[in-house]
Amino acid sequence: MDRGDRIPGPHRRTGAALAMTRTIKAGALYFALVFGAGFVLGPVRVLWVAPAVGSRMAELIEAPIMLAVIVAAARWIVRRLAVPPAAGSRLGMGGLALALILASEFALVLPLRGLTIAEYLTTRDPVSATVYYLLLGVVVLAPLWIGRK
Repeated sequence: MDRGDRIPGPHRRTGAALAMTRTIKAGALYFALVFGAGFVLGPVRVLWVAPAVGSRMAELIEAPIMLAVIVAAARWIVRRLAVPPAAGSRLGMGGLALALILASEFALVLPLRGLTIAEYLTTRDPVSATVYYLLLGVVVLAPLWIGRK
């Protein structure tokens, strides 16, 4: 193997490889914070809030809390991990978090609740489901909006 055939080591990463690594780490951490907050709030909503005010209202009460978590997590992670301001990096962070959230919902949460994906989608309240889907969109877009003027 001559000098031209060497594979660069981690100390010789290009700027694009560093940006991608930061984006992946940021997306995974973003997922962990947002999903973790939802995982903690879910039982509170189902066991204590929903019996008092109804399922729809309980989900609507939870939504602004989750919005605050999403924005705060995106802001903290973008700053802490120095996620590049390029749209691709920021949308990559949000997109990865969204993919992990949906995979976790379908692989963990639905079996815990004893639901199939079809049952889950058909039994959702149309109002609170719309708010939930909008929040998923915010998960993707919040990192892009952070730091923009």
